This record gives sequence, C-alpha cells and structure tokens, in this order.
Amino acid sequence: MDPAREYGLVLEGGGAKGSYQIGAWRAIREAKIAIKGIAGASVGALNGAMICMDEPKKAEYIWENISYSRVMDIDDDVMETVRQLDWKGVNMAALVQEAKRVLKDKGFDITPLRQLIGEVLDESAIRHSDRELFITTYSVSDRELLTIDAKKVPEGEIGDMLMASAYLPMFKKEKLGGKRYLDGGGWNNVPVDVLLEEGYKDIIIIRIYGLGFDSEKVTKIPEDVNVYHIAPRQSLGGLLQFDKKQARKNMRLGYFDGLRLLYGLQGKWYYLDAPESEAYYFERLVGELPVLKALIPREALKGMEDVLDEDKGYRVYTEQVFPRLAREWKLKEDWDYKELYLTLLEHGARSRRIGRFQVYRPGELLLEIQRKEKK
Repeated sequence: MDPAREYGLVLEGGGAKGSYQIGAWRAIREAKIAIKGIAGASVGALNGAMICMDEPKKAEYIWENISYSRVMDIDDDVMETVRQLDWKGVNMAALVQEAKRVLKDKGFDITPLRQLIGEVLDESAIRHSDRELFITTYSVSDRELLTIDAKKVPEGEIGDMLMASAYLPMFKKEKLGGKRYLDGGGWNNVPVDVLLEEGYKDIIIIRIYGLGFDSEKVTKIPEDVNVYHIAPRQSLGGLLQFDKKQARKNMRLGYFDGLRLLYGLQGKWYYLDAPESEAYYFERLVGELPVLKALIPREALKGMEDVLDEDKGYRVYTEQVFPRLAREWKLKEDWDYKELYLTLLEHGARSRRIGRFQVYRPGELLLEIQRKEKK
C-alpha cells in the first residue's frame, strides 16, 4: 500500500469482536498509512472515535481489560458460566437474581458502557482531528437510518451518538437526547457507501462478520475506487463475549492480518513473505523433494504410499502426487507450484504445532519444521 495516499477506513459492527479492528489499526498505523476518514457502525463507531482521536494505547488498554461488567451492569462470573453452559459451576441464586433484574429493566442496563465512553471520549480531539468520523445509527423515533458527521454534532452529544450506534435490541430502552435509537449495524453494518458518497477513492474495510445487514454486498463500487479488506480466517468469539483473553487474541490476529494486506504476505494460516515467482518455487519443490517428502501426510495420499517410499522420479510427483495434494487440500483449479509449496509448508508447520504469529520467509519456516523434527 502507498503511504503517499490517503485512505478511508470502514469499521464493521460486531460487538466484542471489535477488538480485532484495533489490532489491524496498529499494523496500519505502524506502516504510516494515512487514514483521512472513518465510517463505523456499532462497535466500529466506538473504535472509530479512538482512531479519530489517535489514541492507540488507550484503545488497546480498553480491549486488553474488557469485561462484561465494563459494558453492562451484570456479574462477570454469572455471564461467563452461562456463556460456557457450565450449569454445574453456576451460582443459580445469582443467576436468578440477575435474570429478574434484566427482565424488570426490560433489557441489560448499559450504564457501564456510558461511563466507559465518558472516560475515553475527548470531543475536542475529534472536532480538531484532521480525520473525518461518520457514525451510522437507526432512529426509532424518526424511523430513519442516519449517517452522522461527528464534527457536526452539537457540543456534548458525540458520546450519545456513539451510544446510539451501538444500542443493541437487548439493551435497556432509554432515550438519548429525547429520541430512541438502535444499533446502526442492523441496517448498515459495513458503511462503505458513506465513504463513497464523501468521494473516497482508496478504502480499507476491516471485517469482523458481526450480525446485521451486510451492506457491502449491495453497494456498487465504482471502477475508479480501490477497496482493500482485512478479514479474519478464524472465529473471533461471540458477539457479547466481552472477555479480555479473547480480546487479546483478536487484537493479535487483527495485527497480523493487517500485515498480510499491507505487505502482501502469503499463506492461509501462517504469514509468509514469499515474493518470488512460481518458477522459483517449482525449483524448490524439485530441489528439496527429499526433505519435503517428510511433510506429505500419508492419509492425503492413501493408495500411493509406494510413490513416497521409493524414488520414482520427479515426473511422478508433477503428474500424480502434486495434483493429488492440490485436490486433497482443495486448492483452486488454477493452482500453481508456488501455492502448492507454501500449502505444503503450512500443513507441515501446523501438524507440528509451530507458532503462527510471526512473519516467516518460507526457508525459515522449513528450518523451524526441521528443528521440530529433531527434538
């Protein structure tokens, strides 16, 4: 990506999954990629506010220490045992008491979230930021989907609009500035259209696959607009899983997925710096075949064990073994030898439980595999 250009940033709604976005932002920020404008829904709006204020340490601290009780007025232990369906470990008296209170209030009391926003929010920093911040929410009172320019909100009301964007249906119904709102993600959870309307030509979308209307699917992207995605390839946990351990995992995943986009890293599971051509990796497949044989799982080539046990020549591999592996690993029909080589490395590394959160050159990962074999 080009540090000389200015980018728009779209932050999807998704509750507790939002920690992933802060990890991705860290990678973007370290690469000195200029973010000019942010459009966020729900938790994306809350994270967008911290990005607009340029408060990375504050954002990371909040997510590193997140808990249910930092968002809702509820007991952390009760929520965690219910989430894990640990009925043996749950305090039934406490659970009944919490349930009665939620029913009486007609939803979860989110006073803690309001207090958290009050502690974090610096309205002056947002109004004087060189970044734009757009917030989506749905006005129940007006029956209207709203896109709010944070800098044009009346003094003292940005916090209310951030609350409005994140107001999930299960929260206690309260008015904000005399009106009722619902989570913006239900109507526009990936507000790329907002930045398109503002004239942005380079847009980064950080996906977390939250509940809500996936508006990106119905948004037509003009030919002169470049859209880039940072997206997880594994679960980020539950929408309401406000757990600091999960949040820290998500931030680390977001950071490395951000590196994948920024530097064109390869790999489905690992992060591989592999800029060389297919011809280069074909030579490595052939030249390293004695070593790579050990990485080919027997179950993937059931019925062809003799090929692995004997030296039948490279042609047997190019015409039989490699195509069979490509099918077993569900590579696309137009797979090439570079993709196959990297996939072979990844399977070998995963089966040996080699840590994935590091940028590897393919040769470095192969050495790690060999070291593991010697232990």
